[in-house]
Amino acid sequence: MFGLFGGKDWNVLAVIFERRDLYKVSGQRVKGSAAVKARDGAKAHPRSIYWAVFNQKGSFQEGGPGAGSLQVPGDVLKRLEREIATNRTVQEILKALETRESDKVAKPLVWHGYPPRQMHGAD
Repeated sequence: MFGLFGGKDWNVLAVIFERRDLYKVSGQRVKGSAAVKARDGAKAHPRSIYWAVFNQKGSFQEGGPGAGSLQVPGDVLKRLEREIATNRTVQEILKALETRESDKVAKPLVWHGYPPRQMHGAD
């Protein structure tokens, strides 16, 4: 149970839709009531396809589809949800936040789960 005076110390991440073949992972380390506000902001961001909360030991606490999740195919979202905690980009961001290298970090998501490109004119 969290303490009354800001016992939360979370790393809140949002996977943001930039374009069909590029998502950005934005993370921030936040404490107390600001942690809840950051989590809710990640959920509600119009281009957030997935949000996640991790503790300072890198353990996944909670997460789910964001307000912009309809911008990606359902199977892509499911794969992202399965792989989020082990994704290399996510791990790099969590390490930077946990070691206090920075309290806010954003990087392009390096991932093999992007939707395939459409072949125009092919049968």
